[in-house]
Amino acid sequence: MSVWKNKVIFLTGANGFLGSHLVKRALSYKAKVIVLIKEEIRFSLFKIEALNNKCKVYKGDLSNSKLINTIFKNNKIDVCFHMAAQTIVGIANNSPAGTLKTNIQGTWNMLEAVRAFGVKAMVVASSDKAYGEHKKLPYKEDAPLIALHPYDASKSCTDILSRTYAHTYGLPIAVTRCANIYGPGDSNFSRIVPDTCRAIIRGKHPVIRSDGTPLRDYVFVEDIVNAYFALAKSLLHKKIGFGEAFNFGVDRPISVIKLVKKIIGISGNKSLAPEILGKGKIKGEIDKQYLCSAKAKKILGWKAGYPLQKGLEITYKWYKEHL
Repeated sequence: MSVWKNKVIFLTGANGFLGSHLVKRALSYKAKVIVLIKEEIRFSLFKIEALNNKCKVYKGDLSNSKLINTIFKNNKIDVCFHMAAQTIVGIANNSPAGTLKTNIQGTWNMLEAVRAFGVKAMVVASSDKAYGEHKKLPYKEDAPLIALHPYDASKSCTDILSRTYAHTYGLPIAVTRCANIYGPGDSNFSRIVPDTCRAIIRGKHPVIRSDGTPLRDYVFVEDIVNAYFALAKSLLHKKIGFGEAFNFGVDRPISVIKLVKKIIGISGNKSLAPEILGKGKIKGEIDKQYLCSAKAKKILGWKAGYPLQKGLEITYKWYKEHL
């Protein structure tokens, strides 16, 4: 904790799901927290726990380079967590231009500001989706980024741009490629975990859009918060090379149908069997996708601490209390 006391930490996407948890942790570490948010998100930890009252808040869009530069110019930022993005796959498929503008142009605006004004550490959120679809699984960090769908491609570009600036300009930047993150406070109900919890709490049958067979790795949000701070600390202390990418996951893929049945079991309402809509693959989504996190364990000393059962129990309880 002493590492972060009085450090100035700037977070984009701070009122989103992961962002809210990172803000909460940074405040608990006695850091000075600055955030950029685009719009209010009513059902988020940031709003529910009134974290805005403990931060210096800027409102605006990542594509506004003048605003980004002003934030860096007026605040001596030590650490930057860049997470802001358009993350909903369906929106990206239906309206790719907005997603590409936010996720790619927004990232280069951030990188240009860091190049101009400097930081001691910057962690950029890429995604396991940046890898695209490979036959060889699990993905390791040396696998090529071959994404072929709008959201996935935007994260590939974010990833490549961030590592490019690190290597070309010697900037202290690292990239996270995380498995599917779940936990309290996720207001994106197009995702399987919050949507399933909400359906059960409302007494409805959970809906699975696919045929239930897609394989994914699911990692609890607190484990990912630990990962971000471990990575930033390694950059601060120059224990890793600049421009490194790290996978963060549990490394135990599970099918969608088994995941949903786990949540049903936790709820105790076994009469609410899932309704399966799909008969095959969904366009724009990858069938099998999971990571190898051995590099993070070896270099950062990080590993996921929450088994899926425990994480889902905490998550379901939170939604039951707040919905």
